[in-house]
Amino acid sequence: MTDTHAHVDLCEEPFEVLDRAAGLAAILTLGTDVEHSRASLELSESRPNVYAGVGLHPTEAGSFSAEVAGALRELAGHPRVRASGETGIDYYWEAAGRDEQLRVLDFQLELAREHDLVMVFHVRSQAGSDAAERDLEAWLEVNQPERFVLHAFGGDMRLAEVALGLGGYVSFAGNLTYKKNEHLRRAAAELPAERLLVETDSPFMPPVPKRGKKNEPAFVRYTLEALAAARGLEPAAAEKLTDANAARLFKW
Repeated sequence: MTDTHAHVDLCEEPFEVLDRAAGLAAILTLGTDVEHSRASLELSESRPNVYAGVGLHPTEAGSFSAEVAGALRELAGHPRVRASGETGIDYYWEAAGRDEQLRVLDFQLELAREHDLVMVFHVRSQAGSDAAERDLEAWLEVNQPERFVLHAFGGDMRLAEVALGLGGYVSFAGNLTYKKNEHLRRAAAELPAERLLVETDSPFMPPVPKRGKKNEPAFVRYTLEALAAARGLEPAAAEKLTDANAARLFKW
């Protein structure tokens, strides 16, 4: 199994968390600012199955500066780094303006192209709105990153279609297991098999039956099982599929 999106440095006792996930084929732990990107990289150096992403989360876009850009650019050149991100567009928290977020997206695209990295996109709108999804869709169509993934897919099929048309991947997280999210299970059943990934977003979004607990990479099995059920596959077949997809995308 592969956890394509985690924040292991935010977990309690991160090295113990990694020990419990020692059997996973790979774990991608992502930074959300310079400090957390550096911590993610340090964790990736501690285990052979752990890789890092370096980036500035959209809610942190207001902190972007030449100094931040220089620090992330230096980190991005490390051989354990496989992703530019977590980046994206977030209007839910109103922590940074649209122009600030788009500026950071453009910078993260530069990093991806300079170092042959996968862009990892977060997208979240306020309730009743799809403004972030539409803005990311427009950005993707203009900029067309070479390799990218929509992380913790929320079910916007229009965005998924644009992403897939550009060669992107779609990753499902623990919310795939939530009873109310039948629309996500329909999406998991319908999207192309060769573009599907699974993740935890640890320590956030714990899957059923671990809701109420801190999430961790070892719990990716529950999302994998939900994906398998949605597609009518045996878990072993879904594991083989998503492991191969992740290895092809992230080149590990």
